[in-house]
Parts: sequence; structure tokens; C-alpha cells
Amino acid sequence: MLRLLVLSVICACGLQACDDPIYTPKPRMFPRVDYPDRDYKIFEQDGCPFTFEYPAYAEVSQGDYVFDDSYNSACWFNLEIPAFNGTLYSSYVPVESELAFNKVIRDAFKIVGKHNTKANYREEAVIQNDQGVSGLAFNIKGPVATPYQYYVTDTTQHFFRASLYFNTQVAPDSMAPIYKYVIEDVQHMIDTWEWQ
Repeated sequence: MLRLLVLSVICACGLQACDDPIYTPKPRMFPRVDYPDRDYKIFEQDGCPFTFEYPAYAEVSQGDYVFDDSYNSACWFNLEIPAFNGTLYSSYVPVESELAFNKVIRDAFKIVGKHNTKANYREEAVIQNDQGVSGLAFNIKGPVATPYQYYVTDTTQHFFRASLYFNTQVAPDSMAPIYKYVIEDVQHMIDTWEWQ
């Protein structure tokens, strides 16, 4: 009789356990991204020999770069992108000679080359706009800190370089839609670039 009672309790517990839903882990998800409206402002700053249109959702902030115990020019600035936790680090260098021009070009390639250890590959695209601005864009694929860098120049007096950085863990697949959205606006900046 005791055996029958124990067996009944065990069966009842077993059947009760079958009624509970089985919990499975949820798949990893990424947060929804709300993209800001596309609108542009004109960048004009005293002492900077260029203008361009930049996205209204970006904020211009002056970089705190110090070289040889002096602050950089007003033409070294950051375009902060708070909506995507990103920054476009930007710097301008006046070109005073062919030797100086060759050095800034070498430096640009050296900085891009530092990503070769992490990058899967790199695409280079020639920049040419209707205002006579030329340059080169580097689209770096893979888990790198700055997936897009470019420079524009007139090859005689002006050289401007910028690199896009997202302050987040490098996850190229999850960042792809945001990256694509921002790059379209960076391309608009390049297309509207004018030397003064």
C-alpha cells in the first residue's frame, strides 16, 4: 500500500512537471535604431579655407590636439554623431611644397595601413567632385576601429583628412545599417566640398 502511494505521488509530480512550459533562451537581438531626418548645415569656420554641407544631426566640436606645445588650428575639428555614438575626426593641413604634399599623402596611407592586421580587405575609391576637389576614400572591411577614412586635396595648397569612428564594440554585421546611413552623409559632405 505504501509503495502504491509513493508511486502515485511520483507519477503526479511527473505529470505536473510536464504541464510547465519549457523555457528556451531568446535569440540575441540588436536594439532598434531610429534614424534622424536627413537635413544639412553649411560648415563655414573662420580661418578654414573650405566649406561643405554636413548632416544636421552632427555637432561640430573643436579637437583638443596639442602639437609642439601649441594647440592645433581651428581647422582640426570633430563631427560628433550622438545618435550613433560616432565621431568623424577631421584635420586640415596647408600644403606649402611638393615635399610637404608627398609627406601628408604617405602619412594618410600609413594610418590606413595600420588597420591591415585586423581588416579583411580594403577598398579604395577615387574622389572627384564638380568643384575640382580630388582625393581618395578607404572603405576598410572587417573588425576595425575606423572603417572609413578619406582625404581630399587640390594637390597644390590644401589637404584635408578624416576618419570615421564608432565608440562601440566592433561588430561589422550589426553596425552595417548605421554605417551605410552615415557614409551616405559623408559622401554628401565630399560632394559639396569647396576650397575657398
